[in-house]
Amino acid sequence: MQIAQRLQALPAHFFASLGSRIGAMEAQGLDVIRLDEGAPDLPPAPKIVDVLMRSAEDPSHHSYQPHRGTAELRRAWTKLYQTAYGVDLDHENEVLPLLGSKEGIFHLAMATINPGDITLVPDPGYISYTRGTLFAGGQPVYFPLLPERGYLPDFDSIPGDIARKAKILWLNYPNNPTAAVATLEVFSRAVDFARQYGLLVCHDAAYTQVTFDGFHAPSLLEVPGAKEVAVEFNTLSKSHNMAGWRVGAAAGNAQVLRNLYVLKTNQDSGHFLPVLDAATEAMCGDQTWLKGRNEVYRKRRDVALEGLRTLGLAVEKPLGSIYVWSPVPAGWSSGDFATAALEEAQVSLTPGSFFGKGGEGFMRLSLTTPAERIAEAMKRLERWLNR
Repeated sequence: MQIAQRLQALPAHFFASLGSRIGAMEAQGLDVIRLDEGAPDLPPAPKIVDVLMRSAEDPSHHSYQPHRGTAELRRAWTKLYQTAYGVDLDHENEVLPLLGSKEGIFHLAMATINPGDITLVPDPGYISYTRGTLFAGGQPVYFPLLPERGYLPDFDSIPGDIARKAKILWLNYPNNPTAAVATLEVFSRAVDFARQYGLLVCHDAAYTQVTFDGFHAPSLLEVPGAKEVAVEFNTLSKSHNMAGWRVGAAAGNAQVLRNLYVLKTNQDSGHFLPVLDAATEAMCGDQTWLKGRNEVYRKRRDVALEGLRTLGLAVEKPLGSIYVWSPVPAGWSSGDFATAALEEAQVSLTPGSFFGKGGEGFMRLSLTTPAERIAEAMKRLERWLNR
């Protein structure tokens, strides 16, 4: 059987291949410390799990659910946006629940991009912006996120002839992989850019509620008039430790959400009602536990920073996300260093080159491992590099 042409542009995902390699090492008795994938290791608040269990015990809660989720869930998303960002959303037209934000990010391209259309993609950046564009037959055109600019976009550097042909501009702050953060002024400039060139701004807001040291990450939808030209993708995966639950939402431009909704009605069959009930509790219930969770990440961040600086690496302190972005030691490519660290020190890291050409020379460390394990990983790297 021949593979479909649309799949030929999509190689096996990096983390799938890495997971197989680590599994083989662990089968040999090796202890691998994983600092690669951004999969939260902490559980949601107990009340969220309690609601899930009670709802699952109701025999009437096991049938198909609407593609737009329950009205209570959509209202919960509007409450989260009002509480966290001061943004008012119409729960009927400006919120579309998703099976995780990754699903929506990938499918938005299919609902928006025609073959040959251009998508503006940050480099380095989350790989799904590129993969979704390619699957839809579009052309990703990359704009650089440079260290000297704090990994923020320079909209003036995007050629006008390219911008006029573009359908979508992708942004993501707090950023994966660089952990950079953006101000509302950056988002305001993005909205102006979208109006100037008649394109759609898509903001991946997966990490906006994971912040440190008093920093508050804004929503792009806080910009006046943003909903005219923008859609924001949000998720409970990182904000509420619910990655495996696959609960996300797209918010903003009503017409874009209607188009995505039509695709979803043909693509999936909605979510499990007990998960939707628990997600509603997650957004409407007590939110104070998130501060303690963020403090856990902050402590892990500081352990990682101390270890990396002991290795002589000049690494910036991130104010958000669950990652640390660090240069690799001199003389190494990012891929070679990550491979050697896994083989020689049993520490798994994500090479920056996975996120694009702009990531070469860097590595991403995830903070989704206990502080003691992060400290041990730093010691292993130090012993290996100094032997």
